Amino acid sequence: MFIVNVEGAIRRNDKWLLIHRSEKEEHAGGGLSLVGGKCEIEGNSSDILERTLKREVFEEVGCEITSIKYVNSSSFVTDSGINVIDIVFLCQHKSGEPYAKSTDEVDGVVWMTTSEIITHTELPIFLKENIKLAEKVLQDNLHV
Repeated sequence: MFIVNVEGAIRRNDKWLLIHRSEKEEHAGGGLSLVGGKCEIEGNSSDILERTLKREVFEEVGCEITSIKYVNSSSFVTDSGINVIDIVFLCQHKSGEPYAKSTDEVDGVVWMTTSEIITHTELPIFLKENIKLAEKVLQDNLHV
C-alpha cells in the first residue's frame, strides 16, 4: 500500500512558493519543499487529488489556489520505510497572503524564482526537477 501525497508548485509574480518544513516533521523536517499533504480515505469520491491539494494549501499556509494542472508523479520511501506516491500540480495563487499557518508542519514561507531554486546548493534534486517540470507546463500552456 502507498500513501498518496499531493504537492502544489504555486506561482505568483514569477516566483514559486516554498515552505520551510517544521523540524517536527518526520519526513524531511527542516527542509524547503512545495506545499502539500496526504490524501485522506474518503470512500467513493471524485477530484480527490485536487481537493486534497486545495485543503492542504489552505491548512498549511492559509491561501487559496486555482488553475490546477498536472505536472508529474513519482514514488519514494520515507526514512521510516513508508511507500509514498507523490503527485505535483502547477497552481496559480488565487488569494490570501501565505504564512506559516500550521506551525506543526510549517516553520516559514519563502518565494523564490526558478533560477534561485535551480542554483540553490542545499535544495534536493527532486525539488529542482519538479520546479523545472512545472515551469515547462507553464510555458507550454502559454503557447496553446
